Amino acid sequence: MTDRAYIDAALLARVIEAARQSPRGRRNHNFHANDAAPANRLLNAVEPGSYIAPHRHLDPDKDETFVVLRGSFGVVLFDDAGRVTDAQVLRAGGETLGVTIPAGTYHTLVALEPGSVIFEAKAGPYRPLADEERASWAPGEGDPGAADYLKGLVARFV
Repeated sequence: MTDRAYIDAALLARVIEAARQSPRGRRNHNFHANDAAPANRLLNAVEPGSYIAPHRHLDPDKDETFVVLRGSFGVVLFDDAGRVTDAQVLRAGGETLGVTIPAGTYHTLVALEPGSVIFEAKAGPYRPLADEERASWAPGEGDPGAADYLKGLVARFV
């Protein structure tokens, strides 16, 4: 890693292309040196059709902040039973272009247009989601029903 990393059009184009080539339809570009870093800062390029299963971060230090750099996303927040408590469009250069999600809040993002990229920041170190952080009321990634569940989420915004 260098002393500085510019977030420019060329970097966004590379991350978007990597997301398009990924079977999951998304790709991270990390600015933190490793998973143990005390702050996680990254770009996340997400293509429409990529399913990010609803989840939460139980560590009280893991509030997440997203800022849309390109394209648009729908952010959906849920209560513990899976009922939608808020749904908002985040758009690069738009009226609402980012959100901070408190730790413990179930949430997901859906890409609403090709080439959408967020800048994401949260406390490290990186840890994979624990079972109790995954929403038991929503299909997991790759589960039967995930595509239909995603369609229902996207329908909130179109």
